[in-house]
Formats: sequence, structure tokens, C-alpha cells
Amino acid sequence: MKKSVLAAIFFNVSILGFSQTAEQSKAIDSYIKNVIQINEIPGMAVGIVKNDKVTFQQYYGRENLETDKKVSSKSMFRVYSNTKLIANVGLFKLIEEGKVSLDDKISKYIDNLPKDWQNIQVKNLLSHSSGLPDMLDAKDLPEKATFNEVIKRLSNEKIEFEAGDHYRYNQTNYMLISMIIEKLTGKTFEEYILENQFPESRNQVVFSSNSVEEIPNRVGKYNYNPEKKLYEKLTEVGGLRAHSANGLAVTLPAFLQWSIHFSKNDFLKPETKKMMWKPFNYKNNDWEFGHGWEITDNNNTKSYGFSGGNVSAYSIFPDNNMAVVVMYNANKGFPVMYQMINHIAGIIDKRLMNPYALVEEMTIAEPFVHPDLKKEVYGYRTENDKVIFSYQYPENLSTEFIKTVSVAGSFNDWNSENKSYQLTLKKNNTFELAVPKSQFEKGKTYGFKFVMNKSGWLTIPYNAINTDGSRDNNLTLRID
Repeated sequence: MKKSVLAAIFFNVSILGFSQTAEQSKAIDSYIKNVIQINEIPGMAVGIVKNDKVTFQQYYGRENLETDKKVSSKSMFRVYSNTKLIANVGLFKLIEEGKVSLDDKISKYIDNLPKDWQNIQVKNLLSHSSGLPDMLDAKDLPEKATFNEVIKRLSNEKIEFEAGDHYRYNQTNYMLISMIIEKLTGKTFEEYILENQFPESRNQVVFSSNSVEEIPNRVGKYNYNPEKKLYEKLTEVGGLRAHSANGLAVTLPAFLQWSIHFSKNDFLKPETKKMMWKPFNYKNNDWEFGHGWEITDNNNTKSYGFSGGNVSAYSIFPDNNMAVVVMYNANKGFPVMYQMINHIAGIIDKRLMNPYALVEEMTIAEPFVHPDLKKEVYGYRTENDKVIFSYQYPENLSTEFIKTVSVAGSFNDWNSENKSYQLTLKKNNTFELAVPKSQFEKGKTYGFKFVMNKSGWLTIPYNAINTDGSRDNNLTLRID
């Protein structure tokens, strides 16, 4: 299937820029149903908050594969690492109250820490710059291990890097955050969160990091086994230590109400949220990440959020007074929650349409929509004494928000900022760059990829024949 046809499946109703809520809702519903069909998602809930009101709230499919029970407003989806957002708000409330500071050493609140952990600061936990060993890697930890037992076990492992050096996602950070919260409040982490963030919906929220625990209305998660060609229910069992990192299960109405309270500054003051969203200054990389929140730039509009378990995502767009929630229980292919967030936001306001995310969504969906595309050389061709790098953006999509398309590879030290390797827009949404063959050594194989808007490497189409077979799945170029 040509990309123009695939684009029509996703974008035939959404790219027009609707002005009426009813039309927007119809477009969003149609889009979601396409995503569910293409990715074979068993069950999903999607909600939108705009101007502190719920403007979209829909449920699709089944809670689980064992029964025909439909997803509904009572279904509690486990949001996995989106739980961290809830923990962040809880900790920043204590920062706002002057009970703890970002610059405080965690040893001020947690006793009997290993010597190498003593100088780690609260901000290092939130920014995933602590360098601590990840408790997720310690497979020998029993389910009921106490916090102190976890720390003792991890003390046998080396600190991975100096605190603040760079970003490394780490579950241990949030166990320690929950310990700080419990030390300062005298309450369990779970009780503190329920009292302060879900007082109106306690019966719609539960904390459990045990995937096999039977909890009424909790939606199960499934992973797709490509060898067996079937879904398998997740059986991971964690303990209390993981609750602040991945244990929250919540209904869509409760999550949307949480978002409204958050937007209206009921949980935190505006200046506290700005502090929370301020990018952390890592010593040795320029990763843009706040204090527990991912930061996304959609055409110069910032959004803040996170994802969890490859089955949930939350993003808030403060300048648009809008937030989007996506929760589901499985998908056959690559996780789609980020692409869905972007696409839905773009339906509501086309200025939020991220062309990088849109084309990633299409590339990921293509093997499911049309699995028999002809294998072919992708990304370049040779003409006379030139190598012409070529990137095709779907013809029926606007290039309005595409600022740059560049090629980076072993021939330019993988430097996507190199302006001499920036492509130019030609007709029919084609971006091209002609480079003399003389710049490439004959018989040598070069790896390369395309980059759009400096957002990240563009995924290689599955039918590209010139790939290196590595984990990065780079394209290859060779001049014979």
C-alpha cells in the first residue's frame, strides 16, 4: 500500500482543522477506531480535557481476553510509569510547603544508606540522574522485601555514574521518593496520594504492582508473542517498593478529574509547577527532561507528560489549557500511545500536529496495513556522479511544520546538525540532497538515517532492503 493510501486511513478526516467540538469528536473517534483495528488493541479508554472540562471520553473493546466484559467508566487501567507523575506531584507539594528541598541530600530523610548514596540529592531522583543501581535489575528480590531490604540488596552493586552526570531511567529513584514522602508525612505513600489527589474518587483508584492479583474492574495487560502469534497476559509481580513507580490503576473519569484539579492549580501553585517542569541541567548530555516529566516541543508549543508500560500516556498542554489521556491493554506492534497523543492534539489544534510523530505513526502501522510491500532500496539513489539522498513525506499531508530534514551517518560522524547534509524540499513532498560520489569510498558500506526537525531518527520502513541488521536498524549505502 502506498503511503498516500495509508495516510488517508489516518488523516482523511483529521487534517482539515475543525472548529466545532462535535466534528472534532467524530474525527477523534474515527481515528481511534482505525488505530485499534490496525494494531489489534483489545481494549482502550481515551479522554480529553479542554478549558478544565471533559470534552471527550470514550471506551472501546474488552477489559481482558478471558471474558467479553466491555471497557467502561468503571474499568481501572494500570498506568504503570505514569504513576510517577502522581508521585512527583505528591513530592512537590511537600517542596511547596517547605518540608523538603530539591537540593537536599536524600540521606537527610532516609537512614542507613550505603556510603556511595549519601550525597545524592532529591533532584537527582526526580531527574533520573542519581546513578543508582536499578532495583528492576535485581531479579532475586522477593515480593515482600521491605524498603530497607531492597536498599541492602542494591548496596552490593556499584554506583553507575556520578549523580547529575546524565539521564538514566531508574525505578529505584521512585522507591526512595516514596520513602521521603512517608518520612515527612507519617503516612503510607498510598494513603498520602489518595487523600491529597483522589479524595473524590478513592473507589476508582487502586495501588498494586502485582499483575496477577485479582482486583475487580482492573484491566489486565497483555504482551504480544510474535513467535506464537498470540497475546500473553503479563504475570510480573512486584511489591510495595514499586507502587510509586508503576502501581497505580485508575478509571478514566478519575484520571480526567485529576487532570482538571492539576490544571486548576488545586494540587500545586503555578510557580511550583514551573519548577517541576524546568529542564534539569545534566552535566554530560543535553537531554531535555524536567523533574519527573518528559518535555515535548510541538511546533514551539511545550507539552509535559509521561508514558507507562507501553500502554498508557498522559500529556498536558498548558498554553492550550488541554490534556489528553490514552490507556489500553495491549497492542500487536510498536507502542502507539505517543503517536495517538500527538495526533489527537493535532485534531483539536492543527498547530500541535507534529510531522515527525505523524510519519512515525504511519511507518509503524504500514506492515500491519499492508504486509506484502515489495522490498526495495530506500533513502538514496545514484545518478551519474551524484548520490542523491531522498526522503518522501506523504503527498497529501502538509509540510507546513517541517523545518528540517537531514541525513546523518558514518560519513559525517552521525552529526544531524551538519547543514551540508540538510535536504531541500522538492515537488510532491520529496526532500532531496545531491552529494558527489567522490565523497564516498568505493566498496565501503556506510550507515545512515534521516532526522526530521531534530526530533529523532526516523524509523526505517519495514520493506527497505538496504539495512544493516543491527539493533539500530540503520540504512546502508554502498558505492561499487
